[in-house]
Amino acid sequence: MEIFQVVGIGLTGAVLAVYVKESNREIAVLISLVTGLVLFLFALSQVGAVIKVLVELATRANINLFYLTIVLKIMGIAYIAEFGAQICRDAGEGSTATKIEFAAKILVMVLALPIIMALMESVLRLLP
Repeated sequence: MEIFQVVGIGLTGAVLAVYVKESNREIAVLISLVTGLVLFLFALSQVGAVIKVLVELATRANINLFYLTIVLKIMGIAYIAEFGAQICRDAGEGSTATKIEFAAKILVMVLALPIIMALMESVLRLLP
């Protein structure tokens, strides 16, 4: 089961980071970063199956894949920004983490504009 691998890698990285933190904080941060990257890449390898199912469902439901692509990009931005912000917080850089989250919100807003415009057009067509 993959969750045991994820938890094992996470716990190993955490224990190593805590052990090393006493003598060298910079190395502990690097251990946390590498552990996070390994876990992120592992999770990313599983995303392909989810995307495949969503594309299949969207095709069956006759939903424009343009909008599904936008939603998937927004989800990607959210996950990557959260990951980056947490890494910054682990390194003691809360200010940088906040800026990453702010930039991600702006990017999401920009990506969502076509969806918002399509909704507005639909509403306007319904009004007399």
